[in-house]
Amino acid sequence: MDYSDLIKRLLNNEPRAAARLITIVENDITAAEEIINSIYKYTGNAYILGVTGAPGSGKSTFISTLTKILVEQGKKLGIICVDPTSPLTGGALLGDRIRMKEHFTLNNLFIRSMANRGQLGGLARATEDVIKILDVYGCDIVIVETVGVGQSEVDIFKSAQTVAVLLQPEVGDDIQAIKAGIMEITDIFVVNKMDLPGVDRKVAEISQMLELESSFKYSSDDFSKEFTKIRKWTPEIVKVNSKTGENFDIFLEIVDHHKNFLKETSIIESYEKNRIKNETLQILKHKLTKKVEKLISSNSEIEKYINLVMDKSLDPYSMANLIIKLLGIE
Repeated sequence: MDYSDLIKRLLNNEPRAAARLITIVENDITAAEEIINSIYKYTGNAYILGVTGAPGSGKSTFISTLTKILVEQGKKLGIICVDPTSPLTGGALLGDRIRMKEHFTLNNLFIRSMANRGQLGGLARATEDVIKILDVYGCDIVIVETVGVGQSEVDIFKSAQTVAVLLQPEVGDDIQAIKAGIMEITDIFVVNKMDLPGVDRKVAEISQMLELESSFKYSSDDFSKEFTKIRKWTPEIVKVNSKTGENFDIFLEIVDHHKNFLKETSIIESYEKNRIKNETLQILKHKLTKKVEKLISSNSEIEKYINLVMDKSLDPYSMANLIIKLLGIE
């Protein structure tokens, strides 16, 4: 299919073209490959802000208030809200469209909800492609809201230049959630609902954890390289009230501070290299998985291997190695 007309309209900042192209890249990875190949040279202008946090921490309200402020400042804004997919029906509520309905008439704003479609890590497969489309569409800032942070939803650090994690007072699970993985990917800790009791205690808990983290030394060279950006930046903490907008000016100052830090230390180059590497790896995983699934469903040899594994004449690792040989990969 020829997408040149849609791409031309995208370059002319037409929202309908952006919406149509996003739908296409979500549903068809082959088409996504063609579209991204055509627009890639125009990317790299938008600043990507990742927002994550435990369910109930107020991510949608926070983004809604932030949206109003940024649009009033004259920024062109793109928002990607990733929602979880039902493992039973495959459907998704896409509730952020409801929560942010007050902004639908704002100029210079593009909101897109996406189902994660079973993808682990807190994002959807097509998130990176959608970011690129909104970048080419002319957005100054692209905000990506993840499914909701747990122990493993940390893929946002691979896409966003600045990652903000939202927490709320009097919820112990927030601290539990940031123990594994989240601490390493966070640039700004945002304690939301600052009008509630216990906000200062929450700030103190995060500060203590940051002190512990700073004294920890990574033993793996590869792991250290992966987190170069995060380890050289000391995460900052800010208290905000998303309903009133209190302290949002401080939050935006910290974002600017982090943005300047990345540029001044040249860490932004390391970030871009890691982003390209991780995105390519995800594409390879998806393509190879599809090839393996097709092979397993169509190759008669696979059935023989399965029977051998059932008879204990072959183990699953050996079967996997045989499938790799069938794929022509050594």
